Order: sequence, then C-alpha cells, then structure tokens
Amino acid sequence: MNVPANIISRDHYLQQILPFARKNLIKVLSGQRRVGKSYLLFQLMQHIQQEEPSASIIYINKEDLRFDAIRNANDLNEFVTARLREGQRNYIFIDEIQDIEDFEKALRSLLLNPANDLYITGSNATMLSGELATYLSGRYIEFTIYSLSYVEFLHFHGLPDDDVNFELYLRYGGLPYLVNLPLAEHAFEYIKGVYSTIVYRDVVSRFNVRNTQFLEKLIQFLADQTGSLFSAKRISDFLKSQRVNLAPNQIQQYVSYLVSAFVIHEVGRYDLIGKRIFEIGHKYYFENTGIRNVISGYTAADRGKLLENVVYNHLAFCGYSVKVGVLQALEIDFIGERRGEKVYVQVALNLHEPDTITREFGNLLKIEDNYPKYVVSTESFSGNTYQGIIHLTVREFLTGFH
Repeated sequence: MNVPANIISRDHYLQQILPFARKNLIKVLSGQRRVGKSYLLFQLMQHIQQEEPSASIIYINKEDLRFDAIRNANDLNEFVTARLREGQRNYIFIDEIQDIEDFEKALRSLLLNPANDLYITGSNATMLSGELATYLSGRYIEFTIYSLSYVEFLHFHGLPDDDVNFELYLRYGGLPYLVNLPLAEHAFEYIKGVYSTIVYRDVVSRFNVRNTQFLEKLIQFLADQTGSLFSAKRISDFLKSQRVNLAPNQIQQYVSYLVSAFVIHEVGRYDLIGKRIFEIGHKYYFENTGIRNVISGYTAADRGKLLENVVYNHLAFCGYSVKVGVLQALEIDFIGERRGEKVYVQVALNLHEPDTITREFGNLLKIEDNYPKYVVSTESFSGNTYQGIIHLTVREFLTGFH
C-alpha cells in the first residue's frame, strides 16, 4: 500500500488510537464525510510501516471504483481472506464501510483471528454504533473524528494565531481539504459540494428520504437558528407558519438523520438541581461552521451564534460530553463532562455592558460545586477573573483549553 506523500499529521487523534494498535479490537473512526478520516487511516498505515517495513497491509476504500465489487459481507470476507499472510499480523483498513451490506458479519468473522488488526471508518453514526453493538459488543472502540480544531486549522494552513485568521476559521470552517485552496469566497464552492454530497449520499440516499424539499428547509431553519432552544413541536409550528406542514415526529426523525450523518450535533438540557436530562428541548450546532455558512450566509448578526458553535465544537473535540445546563430559570451554555470531571462554560459575544457581565458570571456563581467555570468572549476582560470565575478570549479558549 502506497501512502500519499505530504500528509499533515493530526497527532491529537493518533495519540488516542495508537495505544489500541495490534490489539484484537476493531478501531472505528466515525465522523462527517470529508473531515479527514481517510487521511488518519493513511497516517496509521505510515506509522505501522515505519515500525514494520514489511507489514501486511490490506486496504479497501469504498469510494474507490476499484473496490466496487465488494458489496456485502461475503464479498468483504473473501477479498480480505484471500490477501491474508499466514504467520504474521495483518493490518486491515476499510474506508467508508457503511457502503458494504452486513459489514458487521464479516468483521466478526475476521476478528476471530487474533492476528488480524482492524481499522474502519464510517459516515453514519447510527448504523455503525447500532450494528457493531449488536454483533460485536465489547469488541470495538470508537473514535469520533471532527473537522479541524482551530489549532489544527492554523497548523494545516501555516497561519499565526490572530484575529484575522480566527475570522477565516469562523467563516470557512475546518474541512482539511481547504489547505489546497485559497481561503477566499470561492472556497465556499468546494464547501457547497461537500454539503450536497453529505445530504444526498448520507441522508437522502441512506434513509430513503422522499421529501427533500422539506429536508432542505429544515436544514436552513437549523442553520438560521444555530444554538437556539427548540423542540420538534416548536420547529413544526414555525414551519407551518411558512406553509410547510410536517408532524413533530417526522421532524424528529429527519433531525435524527442529520445527527447520524454528523451534519449537526443535538445537545440536550441537564437540570443541575434535579440531576436529570430533560426529554423535550434541544440545541443544535453544526459540525462545521463553513457548511453552516454556505446554508445560511455569514453576516455580523451571526457572530454570536458562530462563537457559541465553535466553543461547543472545541469541547467535543477535547472529548467532553456536552449538555446545556438548566439552573431553575437560568441557563448555563455548556456543561462538559469527561472522565467524571465537569467544566462549565458561558459564551458571550462581548462584555461591554455591566448587565452582561453580571448575567454571564452571575449564572456560574450560582452553581454550588468547585468544578472549573469559564466565561468565553471575543475580547479581553480586565483582571481575567470575576469572583474566581475565569475569563478567556475565544482564541485563548481554542488554543489553551484542553
């Protein structure tokens, strides 16, 4: 297998995945199409080849026509077993595995041989987690791959951390391929193509969606209302006012398709007093702000929404499970939980007004625990703390919070 030259390493993920190399577990890399899963496979192959120059590597890419004949589990099993080398470890890489029918049955069979080391990618969260959990419970580990973080974006493009380049990140997002294009308006043409591919291959085709016009209106609505609190019923009521009729249960189903394809992230609400998750009412953030902007546009009025979106994305990139906090009548923008520890984050576009300062810091002061609490805004804040609550500019948060 010839690995492409000039790969830009994403060490954040390699450090997570490599400890499980050569273990009898399936390494699953899931995430939105075009976020760089294929190149992470190449980086893993490169690492293996450096340590084992004669390593047996078997590679399948279902987006490559050469592998079109692999349609189902039997095809996959026959292709791989015909190429296994006896008496040594075989490294098996399968890209976009969801395009192979009953793939999980072939994986279960291949995993019976402890000499097989399996790595797969997929762009459908529901199918991957559902099928693998059914057939291979406890035999796989999943890594969610996101668009480039801000630090990765700067590294990929060779840019310094400053306000101008943060604006570029906010506007165009972190699709890795943009490193090959000027970060100018026509970069949106590439992003539009990616967006269309995701919607029509990973949503419309995958889930047999017939009402594509409504799907596009729903995505437009979610892009316009990024970070707003909605239930399926409220979305339904709004769309009815626009002469689009669809029942709340159908809307929830369409939203689940978009979540499954990693177009959006659905963030639930957590009651800090009752210690429970609310069943109704969620916020939605886009996996990639560039995709959000080709749908809804990029204007000064959107900065608050986009700021909140990139803070959410960074928390997810850092491995936090994120919820919106509810403290009686107050809202905490984000509660992040990771390995039993919590962090609380409020996001404000600016802190010019005393009322804004009182609200953003005051909400956090009412939380009666000692976990770290942050207010993130676009500007510096004299003193950097407010009664012990830490303030960070968004660039400080994206570069320094881990």
